[in-house]
Amino acid sequence: MIYKRGSEKDIIRILVSLDQNYLFRFQVLLTSIAVNNPQEKMEIYLMHSDIPEEKLESVKKQCASFDYGFFSIAVDSAIFSNAPETKRYPQEMYYRLLAAHLLPQDLKRILYLDPDIIVINDLRPLWETEMQGNLFAAASHTGLTELANNVNRLRLGTDSDYYNSGVLLIDLEACRKEIIPEEVITFSTTRRMSLVLPDQDILNAMFGDRILPLDDSIWNYDARKYNSYLARSSGKTDVDWIFSHTVILHFCGRAKPWKSRYPYRFGLLYKHYEQLTRRWLVNI
Repeated sequence: MIYKRGSEKDIIRILVSLDQNYLFRFQVLLTSIAVNNPQEKMEIYLMHSDIPEEKLESVKKQCASFDYGFFSIAVDSAIFSNAPETKRYPQEMYYRLLAAHLLPQDLKRILYLDPDIIVINDLRPLWETEMQGNLFAAASHTGLTELANNVNRLRLGTDSDYYNSGVLLIDLEACRKEIIPEEVITFSTTRRMSLVLPDQDILNAMFGDRILPLDDSIWNYDARKYNSYLARSSGKTDVDWIFSHTVILHFCGRAKPWKSRYPYRFGLLYKHYEQLTRRWLVNI
């Protein structure tokens, strides 16, 4: 059966952008969403530049088994051909910044998620967040002090917090009116030598004052920083609190839970969803 895009207002639409090296991680994310949002209707949008169609068959079958719509959006790699990229930061990282212009034009909002994420509670409260005239909603990983914010404000010449680009609620209608693709592309090329976390730096430098702040302990929990969150909350955000309240666990940084010797808490939880995904894929 061919899935046709829904028009119902209650559909949650998820966006990811990646290369084929992260396809299985994307599938682990999908499993975590399905397990913890069992009653929700979902549409999944994947933006990429060169993933062969046959490589997407497993993703299509997985989405069909969840009764999710799946839409593959192939992006011309020439758009960001001069922007900085590495094996860790491939070109696909930039696509979220131009989602409003690359996705179907009738979509009104979308929730972008990095593929190194698992969802452990209900996404709907985030999906229904009032944007208050902002282009994006995102969380800042400030830790216990303002040091990181101050360094990034100085580096990028901004006044706002430094927001993580791994979870973005995007008002596509507003972005179509205000974001000019050529300006984003020009910024990525002319400032290439000063970009440390390229897409994230661009997001903050160009749109930092148009971002609605989200609570990172709920909507973009940095899985490396359990002790920092615990201290910052005076012991409130312990493991029990996280399992009851946190919705998005983000495995930021170079260390990943699917690699050997992962040193941080929640690595075993990720392994659980990884195993569920493998079992699911065997049976579809």
